[in-house]
Amino acid sequence: MKPTILSCAVTGSFTTREHNANLPVTPEEIANECIAAVKQGAAICHIHVRDPASGQPSMALEYYREVVKRIRQSDTDLIINLTTGPGGRYVPTDGDPAKAAATTTLSPPEIRTEHVVELKPEICSLDLNTMWFGGGAVINYPASIRVMAERIYSAGVKPELEVFDTGDIRLARDLIKDGTLRMPLLFQLVMGVNYGMDSTTEALVQARSMLPDGAEWAAFGASRHAFPMLAQAYLLGGHCRVGMEDTVYLDKGVKTPGNAALVEKSVQIIRSLGGQVASVAEAREILGLTTPTG
Repeated sequence: MKPTILSCAVTGSFTTREHNANLPVTPEEIANECIAAVKQGAAICHIHVRDPASGQPSMALEYYREVVKRIRQSDTDLIINLTTGPGGRYVPTDGDPAKAAATTTLSPPEIRTEHVVELKPEICSLDLNTMWFGGGAVINYPASIRVMAERIYSAGVKPELEVFDTGDIRLARDLIKDGTLRMPLLFQLVMGVNYGMDSTTEALVQARSMLPDGAEWAAFGASRHAFPMLAQAYLLGGHCRVGMEDTVYLDKGVKTPGNAALVEKSVQIIRSLGGQVASVAEAREILGLTTPTG
């Protein structure tokens, strides 16, 4: 079997320090967690940013700039994967659902990808889901996806397609047909989010069966399903993801001291099942990436 690429999603948008006080929040903390994760065996770090004062999710370009600058100035080679998920949320106002509540973040595709265009990571996520998620509706409509994809490709960046349900994979196949998406593609199968695919072997097998031939894929499970689904993804021939975006626990009742510990445990699981974890160079080769120049 080819080496398994391990990604680490270091902070995300929904986890808070109330869940785990070790969650990275500032740009320095986020960059340091990425570096620590790679030293334990991750090849890719999936990056959101937050407001350093409040800890709340942010789309501020200045925070992305600082995180990326710190990583690139370090002596640690890693594949940077910036999120483009923020900016897709609509929250209806009580009593007037046609009016957006103050917590709505629904934004034009140009804003959702401005940090990718400027910073040119090797990878960025491209969400294909439209669903109810965490108190609001996530809306990724085809016209917006097409603009985002064009900007991503023009920046020389590889999109990682985050799919939460089987309909998202059908949408991806249609976007391949009309030329919006280009093979070979990288899919991230998101398992265990409410109203999406279940964290079960059966659901993962079904999703895998729908992927286009020649695509690379990875999967992860949310919350308590993180390590069981990591093992399932490996056993079914996929790549794996872990991180404090997905779980704040290292074991039942034991909060993780950071992302590095989650990565270390994941490497142990993959190796105990007979696998080999890909180096950064091997991950680039598998995904057809070129060494970054930024």
